[in-house]
Amino acid sequence: MKTAGWRSAFIYGCAVALCQPLAACGSAEAPAAKREGAETRAPIADDAPLVIAFGDSLYAGYQLGPKEGLAPQLQAALAADGVAARVQNAGVSGDTTAAGRQRLNFVLDNAKAKPALVLLGLGGNDMLRGIDADQTRANLDAMLAELKRRDIPVLLTGMVAAPNLGADYARKFNPIYAELAAKYDASLYPFILDDVVTDPSLMLGDHMHPNAKGVAVIAKGLAPLVEEQLPDSE
Repeated sequence: MKTAGWRSAFIYGCAVALCQPLAACGSAEAPAAKREGAETRAPIADDAPLVIAFGDSLYAGYQLGPKEGLAPQLQAALAADGVAARVQNAGVSGDTTAAGRQRLNFVLDNAKAKPALVLLGLGGNDMLRGIDADQTRANLDAMLAELKRRDIPVLLTGMVAAPNLGADYARKFNPIYAELAAKYDASLYPFILDDVVTDPSLMLGDHMHPNAKGVAVIAKGLAPLVEEQLPDSE
């Protein structure tokens, strides 16, 4: 993670510590307000590569409009770069790695096509609940193993431990993403909220979730890594 990323991670960790009584990231999701003036985009061809964004509320578009979450904004960012891909939202607010592990096969088995790439972003709710980092690692490891078994490339997006959980927890939790990415030769975006959490104008009022502009920053950061994994995108 670049130096600025460590600063972002620390600030996010402090915000998480203050908001930890919420118990889970996005567990009490409010209805999204209707946005006006949504941009109309050209339809994506049915045979375009499928990208599945499999994560928690940071993927699901917590409190955002239907075109403001990570999947639609990433699809738009790819299209702006001339890369046609269908990005499927498989984010569920409040999901832990254990919950994600339970539903991964269902999502993959019911996809309209074999994914060209899966974005995997879970672990934040494990951290919020103080779940043993060894369990988080084991669940992510199992999901990555299943994706490797199916020969599906992965882009792993990381999270960091809140400071109030202590140095011992952070030492066990924080290295999980880089170490598993190396183990499974997965692409890695070390901290999902890098360059976002340090700017209040990019965050919702809970200081934990990005607003639509913040998601746009994340999508822009992820797009080059996604493009590297897609066929015929070079």
